[in-house]
Amino acid sequence: MQSLNLAIARLVNTGTDNFAIWVVKAPYPSGYVLRDCVWPVELTQVWQEWQQMFAGHGRLDISPNSTSQKVNPFPIDWISPPSGQTTGPYSSRLMQHLGMNLWRWVFDEQILGSLERSHGMAMGEHTRLRFQLEIRDPDLIAFPWEIMQRKPGQSAMSLSQDLLFSRTTTEVDALPYLRTDQALSILLVLGHDRKLQLEQEAAILQQALAETPGNAQRYAPCVVNQLIQPTPQQLIDELETKEYNVFFYAGHGLPDPDGGLLFLRPDMPLNGIELAQVLTRTGVKLAVFNACWGAQPAAINHQAIPASSLAEVLIRHGVPAVLGMRDEIADHESHSFIQAFTEALRSHKPIDEAVAQARQELLTLYKFNQPAWTLPVLYLHPDFNGELIKNLDEGITELPDTAIPDVGSSLPTASLRSLTPKGKTWLLRYGVTRIGRTKDNDIVIPEPSVSKRHAEIFCRNTLTDATLMRTYYLQDFSTYGTTWFLGPNGWQQILREEVPLKSGMQLKFGSARGETWEFVIEDFSKALDLNL
Repeated sequence: MQSLNLAIARLVNTGTDNFAIWVVKAPYPSGYVLRDCVWPVELTQVWQEWQQMFAGHGRLDISPNSTSQKVNPFPIDWISPPSGQTTGPYSSRLMQHLGMNLWRWVFDEQILGSLERSHGMAMGEHTRLRFQLEIRDPDLIAFPWEIMQRKPGQSAMSLSQDLLFSRTTTEVDALPYLRTDQALSILLVLGHDRKLQLEQEAAILQQALAETPGNAQRYAPCVVNQLIQPTPQQLIDELETKEYNVFFYAGHGLPDPDGGLLFLRPDMPLNGIELAQVLTRTGVKLAVFNACWGAQPAAINHQAIPASSLAEVLIRHGVPAVLGMRDEIADHESHSFIQAFTEALRSHKPIDEAVAQARQELLTLYKFNQPAWTLPVLYLHPDFNGELIKNLDEGITELPDTAIPDVGSSLPTASLRSLTPKGKTWLLRYGVTRIGRTKDNDIVIPEPSVSKRHAEIFCRNTLTDATLMRTYYLQDFSTYGTTWFLGPNGWQQILREEVPLKSGMQLKFGSARGETWEFVIEDFSKALDLNL
């Protein structure tokens, strides 16, 4: 499936309202475009109106523009609704107006061109375009980007029939090997919530999750086990069985700098970082939170704290997919969403497609001018294809977890070594190895001609005649396409391409007259002697 990833970040030292919007991943080389822009005053005003009408749990008074002057963002014939009224033409036009304002700010000129061409390429292959949005400024996390809409009468991006919308972040490690299962195995956890009758709620949720639709042959099996107000140790022990690919939490939650607080019991909260450790260790691929603020950042003095939302923390710690709520969701709306979402998953749809289908269900049941369909927020790891379960008819060609070797195995090991005198040798880890000028890369080349995030080397496992093989690839991400390899006709430039690597291949990063590196594959026993 073709994918287009977009990032938005505040520019430092240029003023508080200056932002950069750029393409992080595109299906064609010239699609990597960038533009600088200013946050518009009108958008701040529409956002304030939105919060006054739709903020159900409490307003998050965070704005990227702290010095805006008051303007009227609406057409002159708009009339504000009576106090407390959230239905009718005003709410519908407000929803549409904010969606179109967000769209116009993001998709301008070259960014729009990259989207349209990527979309066309996907349609030419008779597939959907996977669109992922990375919000790097914490003040913008709370915005309902899912409602972006190009024109009146057109679908919002997250409702599109030919585009799959999700949020993401590149501040992540590579995913380990993920086994594709043939059934949904859900751990349902009900935490403390004074508004819920827990036993009754557990029965309702279990039925919504596990109910078999009419044509059962089309759907994968689903097993649901539940814990009601467990202690942290009871939760850990159950997850340690490694039987679950989905973790589902319903209960009370609060924003917190360490990824929010989930109250398993009144006096036993669990923060996002603590939960992330056990979810990643036990192989859970999807975490779903029916709790307020799961997708919202924490804030101090109306200043959003970076990477503080539960969804962001779990993704950054290695959970492949996280679904949280941007604000409070009513119980009946939540039950409708859960039933439609799990039914779509069981029909072998990828996670982002299942969310889109369930979102469309919410809009149909609870109307466009109500916020229900805008509340679910999905984060996907940029390397995750969203596939949770596989149809038996497709066949399984994967190895069990125990067959995937780790660093201590006897598989050949790859390294990248400098050919300069006394040059350094870097052992390439399993997954993705990042190469660039700054210290946050795995291989640091401190040369001015090397981009901050210059290139990546990653490996794929393939099974050939019952033998596991590792194949390595180089992907260029440099600003000007200044990655080179030595071919039969001399040094050749790699421009936003993916190139297979063979042992002995020579590479350069940055200047064509710069340092020469050699990619080498050798036995693990020899690799232990490397001077790292």
